[in-house]
Amino acid sequence: MTDHTAAGRTAADIVSGDSGDFASGDFALAERAHAALRGEGSTVAVAESLTGGLLAAALVDVPGASATFRGSVTAYATELKASVLGVDEGLLDVHGPVHPVVARQMAEGVRRLLGATYGLATTGVAGPEPQDGQPVGTVHLAVAGPGGTLVTSPRLSGGRATIRHGAVTAALELLVGRLPER
Repeated sequence: MTDHTAAGRTAADIVSGDSGDFASGDFALAERAHAALRGEGSTVAVAESLTGGLLAAALVDVPGASATFRGSVTAYATELKASVLGVDEGLLDVHGPVHPVVARQMAEGVRRLLGATYGLATTGVAGPEPQDGQPVGTVHLAVAGPGGTLVTSPRLSGGRATIRHGAVTAALELLVGRLPER
């Protein structure tokens, strides 16, 4: 696991930026993602738990996002991960919603559900308390696409807002890293 503190920024840097509530770095990452998606004629859909809609908001903050952004599912409740996104109920029963395989299945499920080329997912614990034995700052992200699914588990620190916004940045970096540069 990699230790990140939202790319070295403070909470104030993260929640204030050139673009609404998102850091200008997140806006630039979202722009790069959309440019690469457009360049290959691809689309993305998002499944969020930990980030509660922040990732989708970062993507739609970019003008012209409708050309590549299919939509999102915010499955905050554990049972919705299974009933809407197709996450294995047995997996959820044994490991809970904060697990790398849950992130993988969320990304694959939203990709299938919304008919996107890529599915991007977030799950984790933002705090203030641990959840299901997982410490605050535990984050699992996944991107599913034509070449398979990649999962990463950065360890984030800071307060709730910092962790959630750090997860958005890390998810956008994960997506951009899977796409050809444009």
